[in-house]
Amino acid sequence: MLEMTREEFEELVAEALDRIPPELTRLMDNVAVFVEDEPSADDPELLGLYEGTPLTDRGEWYAGVLPDRITIYRGPTLRICETREEVVEETEITVVHEIAHHFGIDDERLHALGYG
Repeated sequence: MLEMTREEFEELVAEALDRIPPELTRLMDNVAVFVEDEPSADDPELLGLYEGTPLTDRGEWYAGVLPDRITIYRGPTLRICETREEVVEETEITVVHEIAHHFGIDDERLHALGYG
C-alpha cells in the first residue's frame, strides 16, 4: 500500500477543493468537508460519502439544520492507488463526485460523466 500521512492526504483534498470552479463553490451552501482514515466496516472500500440534503431537495423547511457532510476516506484511496499521481487524480474525482451529490446529481449521471 502506498504511504501518505494524513496531513499530506488532507492537503490533496484541499487542493482538489481549490480546483472546483468559483462559480460552483459560491453555490455550495451549508456543507463541510472532512477527511477520515477509514469508512465504516459495512463498506470498507468506500472512497467518499455525502450525507445531507441536496440543494435540489431543499425547500422552505430547510433552516437551522446541521451542515451537510462530505467525507473523503484516506485508507481505501491509498489501497487502490499505486503512485502519488494516482492518489491526486482519485482524490479529485472523489471530491467532485461527492460535491455533485450536494448539487443533487445522482451516481448514474456521475458515472456517465466519468466521475464513477
